[in-house]
Amino acid sequence: SGQFLPAGGPARAKVLEWLFWQIGGYGPMLGQLGHFTRAAPEKIPYAIDRFSAEAKRLFGVLDRRLAEAPYLGGDYSIADMAVYPWTPYALAGLKATIPDFSAPHVERWAADVGARPAVIRGMAIPAVSA
Repeated sequence: SGQFLPAGGPARAKVLEWLFWQIGGYGPMLGQLGHFTRAAPEKIPYAIDRFSAEAKRLFGVLDRRLAEAPYLGGDYSIADMAVYPWTPYALAGLKATIPDFSAPHVERWAADVGARPAVIRGMAIPAVSA
């Protein structure tokens, strides 16, 4: 539709940078953390510690970016759409398990993105029980 990815220049590069960041690191690492903390038949402390530390690092990267701009690409974009679905669950888990965890800019951004009507509709599909 041309609405959520700038046509060119530095703005497009910034959105793609954050989209690739999600694809290459954020999603895979949070997925591994979720697997080892929730789904693995055996709790492996090394794996849980490793992926918790990496998730905390990635949230630091995300928090620093969101201290600079309201959205990952500057304006709301496909990058925000890709990063957001992982964020509320991981944020709650990290806050519950890491005593010194803080990501105030991520929390502000997640509240903002999560309040968008299209995001609310999208996050409700499929309805999954916790």
